[in-house]
Amino acid sequence: MGKYEELAKKIVKEVGGKENVNSLTNCITRLRFKLKDESKANTEALKNMDGVVTVMQAGGQYQVVIGNHVPDVRQDVDAVLGVLEPVADDGPKGNLFDRFVDMVSGIFQPILPTLAAAGMLKGMAAILSFAMGPSFAKESTYAVFNAMGDGLFMFLPIFLGYTAMKKFGGSPFLGMMIASALVYKGFIDGAAVKTFAETGGMHFFGIPFSIPQAGYGSTVMPIIGSTAFAAFLEKTLRKVIPDVVKLFLVPFFTALIVVPLTFLVIGPVMNLAADLLGNGLLAVQNFNPIIFGAIIGFGWQILVMFGMHWALIPFVLIALAAHQPTSLLVGSGSVSFAQTGAVLAVLLKTKNMKLKELSIPAFISGIFGVTEPAIYGITLPKKKPFWASCIVGAVTGAIAMGLGVEAYNNGGLGIFRYTTLIAPDGSMKFVIYSVILDVVALVAGFALAYALGFDDDAETVALTKEEAKKAATGQKKVQPEKEILATPVVGQVLPLSEAGDAAFAEGIMGQGVVVLPSKGEVVAPADGIVMTLFPTKHAIGLLTDGGAEVLIHVGIDTVQLDGQYFEAFVKQGDVVKKGQKLLTFDIDAIEAAGYSTQTPVIVTNTPSYEQITVTDQEMVSDQDMLLMPV
Repeated sequence: MGKYEELAKKIVKEVGGKENVNSLTNCITRLRFKLKDESKANTEALKNMDGVVTVMQAGGQYQVVIGNHVPDVRQDVDAVLGVLEPVADDGPKGNLFDRFVDMVSGIFQPILPTLAAAGMLKGMAAILSFAMGPSFAKESTYAVFNAMGDGLFMFLPIFLGYTAMKKFGGSPFLGMMIASALVYKGFIDGAAVKTFAETGGMHFFGIPFSIPQAGYGSTVMPIIGSTAFAAFLEKTLRKVIPDVVKLFLVPFFTALIVVPLTFLVIGPVMNLAADLLGNGLLAVQNFNPIIFGAIIGFGWQILVMFGMHWALIPFVLIALAAHQPTSLLVGSGSVSFAQTGAVLAVLLKTKNMKLKELSIPAFISGIFGVTEPAIYGITLPKKKPFWASCIVGAVTGAIAMGLGVEAYNNGGLGIFRYTTLIAPDGSMKFVIYSVILDVVALVAGFALAYALGFDDDAETVALTKEEAKKAATGQKKVQPEKEILATPVVGQVLPLSEAGDAAFAEGIMGQGVVVLPSKGEVVAPADGIVMTLFPTKHAIGLLTDGGAEVLIHVGIDTVQLDGQYFEAFVKQGDVVKKGQKLLTFDIDAIEAAGYSTQTPVIVTNTPSYEQITVTDQEMVSDQDMLLMPV
């Protein structure tokens, strides 16, 4: 808990307590609650509370206006709320890929720390085995290390059953129950196929079904598909089953329907997709190994995300069992190093301390070939670093296949795969090739990801006012003085009192003016630094060299658009010059979506000045004076 702990506790109490909160988000100035019952909130008490500017109720949200330090208050409110009961998302937002990233990240991010720990433990087991000789792998000490590192991956569907069900708005423990059936004895490793072979194979009330050869342990997509349907079914059943028996009949019927359906339909469909993928890749390999290496190198992490990389494992094991070397997975060998290089770029470039902390174990586990923490928690949400690693992986994969690198046995990943590349006659040629490619992949992944950059979320990158002033002025002291602020937006000038948001109209956030834009562009009103850029890009806060703190808020309640129709050309911490383009926005699309494009321009440190003079022009053009703090 931080310095706003007491304020956070009071806010949660007066909105009706944790049990009355469905969800919480924040924009640049306010906490946005979605309450189960707004009548339970004590609005007057909140309005009169020290630390709260005012309360507004609009768009189905209960908005507690805090001010520019709302991210700090949000962190303490989150700590007070703890884990909220799951509620379904309002609906998909953004384009298809953005929605996919949101789904994948929402499912995997809660288990990232344990995924990273498991990867490090697997690496430790491999190091000990290598250092202490082959006999160590037969000892119980190794078994314990192996269980620590491998246990999570073996029972991964159970963990995903919880997080996926929660993401889809269902009951997490019901998701775990469904997943437990998939990893039950016999189904987790495929042994059930042999067990029931003598009695006519596997069937459910006469309906035949199959399971993967390696079982459902470590799989991803079957449980995600199952929980998506289970969440929908659970919510449907809650509407039709009487309250008096809802507590136990809803999970009973949900599990009774979903588990058999998973074995009969969802699982087999995903297995079929995996088989088609495996056979298709083999056909490409036979056609042209270099093209195959590029495809595997580029797409390997995508296959891992879907759990479909397991489709290739049987083909590898068949070749090795016949004492034949295989190059099927050689193209993916250096991908983990490209991913690790991209993680290093994020680690060094981000100002987000939480992201830095997560990047360190992800970097370590990536060296050992365990890239899930890096993919789901770091590079995929940031997009550009992920695609950078894919591009580098394609190049190194093509080179590896062109060099004819082959594996002679099955082994570890990352640096520990080198032992699989030692030829029966002791030749280390392929090991040397792979070490060089891995170093190249690490460096190239870092360089490309660093050069492409990424959006460093303003919500979690908190520049303090002192840091911003140092960056903007070279650590010289800043005192507010008379300053002319040019209009950041071209258009019609309206009094602040005509703003469509009471927090602005009443001057609660500071004095200023409203501009009804005729051009969808925001430029810097003066030289300064970007103190705040909200992730949805609808609002930006500047600290000018003259000491004015200027908030430019494009539209009323446009935070609901979640960044759609907005584009940013700067990031938090950037030093900007007067007239420099900061944002663009689509006026027609925003208005068509039902939102006002009124743009309040506010001097948020108004108390530091004697007065804020407003232009007397009805229309303002580029570089016209809009405000003059004195």
